[in-house]
Amino acid sequence: MREREYAAAGGVVLDDGGRVLLIERWVMRSDELRHEIRLPKGHVEPGETHAEAALRETCEETGYCGVEIVADLGEALSEWTNEFEHVRRTEHYFLMRLVDPVRGEPHFSSPDAEEAKFVPRWAPDLASAVDALSYDSERRFAQRALQVMSHRGAGAGA
Repeated sequence: MREREYAAAGGVVLDDGGRVLLIERWVMRSDELRHEIRLPKGHVEPGETHAEAALRETCEETGYCGVEIVADLGEALSEWTNEFEHVRRTEHYFLMRLVDPVRGEPHFSSPDAEEAKFVPRWAPDLASAVDALSYDSERRFAQRALQVMSHRGAGAGA
């Protein structure tokens, strides 16, 4: 069986009201159409830092490009096997703050681009985001963001 390993980076993005930016899509997995709620993330390109990749991927997948990194949420290893390969992905997430909201629909280079399959959605808060996310690995990063925010004190901005 083929082995594949790569790094990915993404963000837990909060707006000034404490809402959390998520992405939603329908995807075919094992002949089954599945609904997924995710955090924005993607491959770290050669020569790119994890922080640069997280900012780029958040912009590409959500259309919200006016974000800044507030805290490093660390990394974790995700592994899975499908019918073709065993995959090891190191995921690195950052807590981000929306500094320049983009109005309207995201713009993609092509309607067939992978990013165009995602629809940005806002969860009302971090606790709701944790409950909504489809994958345990992403829920753990949202929980880390919740811990960081709780240490900053109630009412403190990101």
